[in-house]
Amino acid sequence: MSDLTHLAESIRQFNADRDWDRFHDPKSLLLALVGEVGELAELLQWLPADQARAAVLDEGLHTRVGEEISDVLIYLMQLADVCGIDLAAAGQAKLEAASLKYPASSFFGRAPQSGSGVREIGPEEGTKGP
Repeated sequence: MSDLTHLAESIRQFNADRDWDRFHDPKSLLLALVGEVGELAELLQWLPADQARAAVLDEGLHTRVGEEISDVLIYLMQLADVCGIDLAAAGQAKLEAASLKYPASSFFGRAPQSGSGVREIGPEEGTKGP
């Protein structure tokens, strides 16, 4: 059993033990997910990008970021579950499609832009592709 499958079962049991499944329709879960993403964004929103990397490693902020990312993950997994989506399979399929669309040989060190064009990424930004 994968870690993702085990976590999904734990979430289902947690909700069943509290009779919360009846509150977990796709719209409600999506809104809860968006709220948690907002809470995560609040932790970093006013930091310059070059400071955000170091800031998330700071013990206090690291813990809070981990808690918010966990909330996002749990709501995302619940949303996928009620929509009948195998999150691991869907994620793998999406990654495979992105690999074809953005081959490393053409996009190494370059980030695709919305619409058309490519944004060059400098080494100081510490990325190696999309």
